[in-house]
Amino acid sequence: MRRFSWLLSCVLIALLRAFAQDAIAIRVDAASKIAPVKPVWNFFGYDEPNYTYIEHGRKLIGEIALSSASPAHFRTHNLLTSGDGTAALKWGSTNAYTEDANGKPVYDWTIVDRILKTYIQAGAKPFVEIGFMPKALSTQPDPYVPVWRPGDKFDRYYVGWTYPPTDYAKWEELIFQWVKHSLKEYGRQEVASWDWEVWNEPDIGYWHGTPEEYDKLYDFTAAAVKRALPAARVGGPASTGPANAKAAAFLRQFLEHCASGKNYVTGGTGAPLDFISFHAKGSPHLADGIVQMGLEHELNDVETGFQIVRSFPRFRHLPIVLSEADPEGCAACSARVYPQNAYRNGTLYPAYTAAALKATLTLADRYGVNLEGFLTWAFEFEGQPYFDGLRTLATNGLDKPVLNVFRMAGWLRGDYLKAVSMGTPNVDALATRAGRDLSVLVWNYQSDDVPGPAALVQLTIHGLPVEARRILVRQYRIDDTHSNAFTEWRRLGSPQTPSADQYKSLEQAGQLQLLESPHFAPVQSSTLQVKFSIPLQGISLFALSW
Repeated sequence: MRRFSWLLSCVLIALLRAFAQDAIAIRVDAASKIAPVKPVWNFFGYDEPNYTYIEHGRKLIGEIALSSASPAHFRTHNLLTSGDGTAALKWGSTNAYTEDANGKPVYDWTIVDRILKTYIQAGAKPFVEIGFMPKALSTQPDPYVPVWRPGDKFDRYYVGWTYPPTDYAKWEELIFQWVKHSLKEYGRQEVASWDWEVWNEPDIGYWHGTPEEYDKLYDFTAAAVKRALPAARVGGPASTGPANAKAAAFLRQFLEHCASGKNYVTGGTGAPLDFISFHAKGSPHLADGIVQMGLEHELNDVETGFQIVRSFPRFRHLPIVLSEADPEGCAACSARVYPQNAYRNGTLYPAYTAAALKATLTLADRYGVNLEGFLTWAFEFEGQPYFDGLRTLATNGLDKPVLNVFRMAGWLRGDYLKAVSMGTPNVDALATRAGRDLSVLVWNYQSDDVPGPAALVQLTIHGLPVEARRILVRQYRIDDTHSNAFTEWRRLGSPQTPSADQYKSLEQAGQLQLLESPHFAPVQSSTLQVKFSIPLQGISLFALSW
C-alpha cells in the first residue's frame, strides 16, 4: 500500500510537471487598450428571403438579435425577385414590381415589409441588398425561375433575374419608390441607419451584363436611394473573392468608376460611395478522406481586397463590409452531396470562425482599413433533414454549435486588449475590457478534421487594477459535450422525428453552456492566472468581472 501510494504520488507529480512544462501560455495585458471593439461579426445573410418570417426563421433571428448588446445586421438575396413568395433552396421572391397591360409599374411591398419588419421587430437592422431584376424589367425574362438542386451544375440557375434592366429610368424609379415607402413605413431615423448594397457578385453569373453596365446600374440605384434619402448609406459592389484576378479587376474598375469615372446619371465625375463590400471564401477539400479547411484561401481574399482599397487614397478610410465571409461558397450544398462540407455540424465550424475572425481583424489593423462587417452567410433551411450538413446556424429550430461562437463574441465589448499566445498557432485568443468586465475568447483550431490531443493552457492576465482583488470567473465552452446539440442528437440515435422530450433536450443542448460553476479567483500582484485544458476544435469564453 505504501509503495502504491508512493508510485501514485510520483505519477501525479510527473503529470503536474508535464502540465507546467507543456502548457501553452496566453498573456493578456488588462491595462492595454489597442482599439475600441466594433462588433464586426454581428452580420448574417442567406439566399432565401421567404424563410425570414416563418416560425424557425423568426426564432433564429430573435436568438441572434439577443446574442449581442449591439444590433445584428441581416442581408438576403432576392428582395426584388418576381414570384409568389414560395421559398426554395437558393431562391425566393417578393413580387415587389410588376407592370399592368399598359406597361405601367405596379408596386407591392407586402412581402418585402414582412421580411424587413421581422428584423426590426427583433431589434436587428436590415443590410439591404438591392436585387434582383424583376421579370417585367429583365432584358431576358424567360426562363426566369432557376432550376437547381444540390449536385447540379449552375447552367440553369443564373437565368432571367440576373439580367440588366430594359429601362434604367424604370429601375431607378422602382428603387426610389422602395426607399420612399420605407421612410413612410419605418421612419427617417430608422431607414437612415440601414446600409443599401447594390446587387450581389456582379463579376460572375449573378449579373449578365458588362462591368460598365454594372457601374451604370450602380449610378442609377445610388441616385434613386439618395434622391429619396440623401443621408442613406449606399455601397457595393459585393464582388467575389479578390484573390481571383478577374474578381480583383472588377473591384478595382468599380472603385475607379466611383472615384473618377463618368456618372451615368449626372454626367459628372464619380459616384457616391459610403461603404465598400466584397466577399471572402475558404476552400475545404478532401485529402485521403479527411476534410482539410482552406482558411488561407479566405484570408488571401481579405488581404487582396484590403490592398486594393488602400490603393485608392479617397476610399481607404471608408467602411469595408465583407458581405459574405465563409469557409466556402454554397450554403445549400449539403455534406451528403459534397462530403468536404462535413465540418458544418460539429465544432470545427465555430473554431474556424473564431480563427478567421481574429486573422481578419489582424489584417485590417495591418493595412489600416476600416473593417465594419464580417458577414456569415448562414441561416436555416425549412423542410430539410436534421443536421443534413447544410451551412446553417440552426436546423429545424435547433441551434448548432456554430451559433454559440457568436453568443461568445457578444461578450467582447469595450476595448481590445493585447493578447499573445505562445507555443502553437493552433491556440489563440481575443481579449477585451469594458470597465470592470474582461472577456477572453480562446480556441484550439486545426485545419484537418481529425482527432487530436487537448491543449493545456495557462492564461495569465496582468495589469489588473488594484481594486481587482478577487475576480468572478465564468468559463463558457463549445466542445463535443458542451453547447452542442449535434452530439446530443447522435446520442439520442439521430432521430428525424424527435419526440417532444427529445426536442426539448436538443434545444437545451444547443444553448451556450458553462464548463464549470462560476467561482472567485484571487489576484496576486495585479495578476490572475487560470490553468485549463481545451480540446481540439474547442472554444472557451472567459467572462471575468470584479
